[in-house]
Amino acid sequence: MSESSVDEATDVFIGHRELLFGLVYNMLGSVADTEDVLQETWLSWTGRGTAGIDNPRAYLVRIAVNHALQRRGVITRRRETYVGPWLPEPLVADGDGAEDPALRTESVSLAMLVVLESLTPLERAVFVLNEVFGYAHTEIAEIIDRTPAAVRQLAHRARGHVHARRPLYRAHPRVRREATERFVRAALGGDIAELMEILAPDVTVWTDGGGRRKPAGLKPVHGRDKAVRLINSFTTRGRGPTDLDLRYRRVNGDDAAVLFQGDSPYAVMVMDLTPDGDRVSDVYIVTNPDKLTHVRRDEKAEEAE
Repeated sequence: MSESSVDEATDVFIGHRELLFGLVYNMLGSVADTEDVLQETWLSWTGRGTAGIDNPRAYLVRIAVNHALQRRGVITRRRETYVGPWLPEPLVADGDGAEDPALRTESVSLAMLVVLESLTPLERAVFVLNEVFGYAHTEIAEIIDRTPAAVRQLAHRARGHVHARRPLYRAHPRVRREATERFVRAALGGDIAELMEILAPDVTVWTDGGGRRKPAGLKPVHGRDKAVRLINSFTTRGRGPTDLDLRYRRVNGDDAAVLFQGDSPYAVMVMDLTPDGDRVSDVYIVTNPDKLTHVRRDEKAEEAE
């Protein structure tokens, strides 16, 4: 293929990169794996070239989705030896309010990504394509090389599973922000009484340190009493870091808290609320440094806060 043809194919790929990133990330929950899949997609695309392709967007989506399905096997094997709970890699907006390009596509909350982990790879692909990006069943059938009837069945199973575990509810941004700030103040201030008030009785705390950072836990912690003890162990002087700097950021489209230790990200904390919006039903804490490499501290923006 000529250099000009490669350049043309690359320009087309770049024009669709945000869409592809959003699709693949929602299928995998990992930025690093998504970048690898996009690199594989670009190589496949430039190797084929644009000649004779009537719909480059559809062709690129098909390549990316099928590479992502193959990548799921790698991720599954990696998780078999992962220490503690596994959480998706958070997408964190910059401090100046500018979001990662992926966040300009359809945003799927961290809580929803956790639920999607329980689907089969094909169910997840169909759910993401249909429910998040609005692809019709006939279009999805062409992308994953299945019949429309098979796709409808996959979509039905995926929707039923997701809706059973996560009701169709999303708190108002102002309510979420207020609850997030209230929780973080209580957690970092060691206010146990306030934590007991804001946490739902059946709250679950997910802590992903990858065996490298606190809070440590081999399984998610269920119940308010256990949750308070775990959160308190993370924030109490002498048992956790004492020089953390708190910043509020949007994570996967939702208000959340990011803790920095010096210039390095230490933890991302995301809260999910009960349907009435007055208590925290789930807390997701990512401290694994490998999952925070894309989180940046924007000093200029923070000076203006």
